[in-house]
Amino acid sequence: AEACMLGQPLFLLTPVVVGVRFHNALPAGTTATDLVLTLTEKLRRHGVVNKFVEFCGSGLSSMSVPDRATLSNMSPEFGATASLFPVDDQTLRYLRETGRDPAHVELVERYCREQGLFRTDESAIPVFTELLELDLAAVEPSVAGPRRPQDRVPLAQVRRSFEAVHGGADATLAGKAELDRLVGEGGNPVRAAGNPDTGGHVAEAASRPDTTPRRLDNGSVVIAAITSCTNTSNPSVMVAAGLLAQRAVERGLMPPAYVKTSLAPGSRVVTGYLERAGLLQPLDRLGFNLVGYGCTTCIGNSGPLPAEVAADVESRDLAVCAVLSGNRNFEGRIHPQVRASYLASPPLVVAFALAGTVEVDLTSEPVGIGSDGLPVFLRDIWPSPEEIAGAVARGVGSDLFGREYSRIFEGDEHWRELPSPAGAMFAWDPDSTYVREPDFFAAMEDQPRPPRDIRDARVLALLGDSITTDHISPAGSIAPASPAAAYLREHGVDLRDFNTYGARRGNHEVMVRGTFANIRLRNQLAGGREGGFTTHLGSGEVMSIYDAAVRYAAEGTPLIVVAGREYGSGSSRDWAAKGPALQGVRAVIAQSFERIHRSNLVGMGVLPLQFPEWESAESLGLDGRESFTINGIAGVRPGGRLTVVARRDGGEEVPFEVTVRLDSETDVDYYRHGGILQMVLRQLTATG
Repeated sequence: AEACMLGQPLFLLTPVVVGVRFHNALPAGTTATDLVLTLTEKLRRHGVVNKFVEFCGSGLSSMSVPDRATLSNMSPEFGATASLFPVDDQTLRYLRETGRDPAHVELVERYCREQGLFRTDESAIPVFTELLELDLAAVEPSVAGPRRPQDRVPLAQVRRSFEAVHGGADATLAGKAELDRLVGEGGNPVRAAGNPDTGGHVAEAASRPDTTPRRLDNGSVVIAAITSCTNTSNPSVMVAAGLLAQRAVERGLMPPAYVKTSLAPGSRVVTGYLERAGLLQPLDRLGFNLVGYGCTTCIGNSGPLPAEVAADVESRDLAVCAVLSGNRNFEGRIHPQVRASYLASPPLVVAFALAGTVEVDLTSEPVGIGSDGLPVFLRDIWPSPEEIAGAVARGVGSDLFGREYSRIFEGDEHWRELPSPAGAMFAWDPDSTYVREPDFFAAMEDQPRPPRDIRDARVLALLGDSITTDHISPAGSIAPASPAAAYLREHGVDLRDFNTYGARRGNHEVMVRGTFANIRLRNQLAGGREGGFTTHLGSGEVMSIYDAAVRYAAEGTPLIVVAGREYGSGSSRDWAAKGPALQGVRAVIAQSFERIHRSNLVGMGVLPLQFPEWESAESLGLDGRESFTINGIAGVRPGGRLTVVARRDGGEEVPFEVTVRLDSETDVDYYRHGGILQMVLRQLTATG
């Protein structure tokens, strides 16, 4: 997006197109969320990075556009460049339901039919590079977690998935296999140290009554959030959550007081149809109060846990959980005190909030005890497809879309009263801790110099698989003991006003200090310490990654990062490339890169290098304490090869080849200029 704003074209290599053919229809008791988690697992396993995914088949006839949007919205999580659906009767139905002009709907249908683009059940299956099959009737209720969106867990096995990672020495053999699958990512699991026999009941931490007080323990759900655009604009799952809440209230169920609940729809239309269907009040009764619209818990903006809960988690070192209807659950993203996060449909979020724990099999064990003293099971309060369809029909109307979107750019009085500076140039405020003039152009010359070889570089971080952009540049709260916190305190900012990294992304001083500061990062050079730490290889001292980068810069030592597979997966976060660049990282050597992050690294002048398929740091016997030299960089070509020489302390050399992940001539141009920003600025100054 930044490149396009600067007038640069968007370059794409001609993609492989993977077809996914749907058969049958989703069974009763399942949702579009269950389908997208199943799809994410399947496509991650197949491999669709840098590929388009296109859906086809007779199963589309029963799939609404909001359900299709739920699937497409998780394209980054399963790795695809784009996810495409054909135009059909469901498309026309959606256009009518959202208040589009009848003439426009007619034009869409006529055009698509004339062009041969309109799908029916009799349509031929397009020719794809690869074709996968998915039987919708086989989809089952599921969640994903506790660390990655692709780690789908059937509802009956949630307890086992949690205990496999956080169950300590008593984990079963099956759990051990699950543990190996979930955490084989270059680090060790963080086991719960809390003793279930210590500690008492947590004091009531919310205003809602709790008729069934339960003790906070390992596996307790402390955050239950209906949040994120993936699910909260889909009427069927939102209405299902409301109906389930309504039945729960009727049976006298309430979440335990330690569960922090919230409702953050992706659109104001959602609250309109929930209210019209009579379902907003029961959600509110259970504590799912409206907290705003858009990104909240899903990006780490859940706010602090209640004081009593936070203190109990800290003092007993509990492994507590979040359950949310978002699309990303990477380590450290949701809340710093939450060690396991599960993605679930909105009705399942409500169900887990009522249960208060993931240490439960909701397919066979009670959600809670009703006001009549009898156990209430999930099947007792789960709405039928007919009930959901009826409530959607009562609540959703085209008038809601017309009313809300006609005033979408107006904002409230607070927005309208914001002062805005005049003039063609932005006026930097030297005292601001939110927006500061960045250092990207500090040493820029009129003409780019040929890229220099990297000599005797040191490894800033040696990382495993599935390192996400949240690991590299967290967006959540700023830890009080972090380098970013020290900077803010030095500039007179109180702890209560630290805000989040995401809120301070306009201040490069905060963001460079927050790079690799994720509290769940497992750097193999950190001496077994979890978080944003590394060993300064000149002195042997373990320190923050930021402090080590500053010391290396003072010594004139270039830096690299070495990682495993899927480096840079997750959010397309520009600071996950900007931050390492400002820390002095010249290259990243990984087994594979996520598409958007690879592009962002190139855009910041950081060279992405890829191990051959059969090699890794581990297979080469590298422990990250070597010095690295990479020659021939000035002559790099798209997809070319370079030789890296790793030199151990004793002088032994380990040479290995890497592929240069500059995938086009445009990438080469960006890299030679030191990044896209430098290239665009040079072009602008050259043309006057």
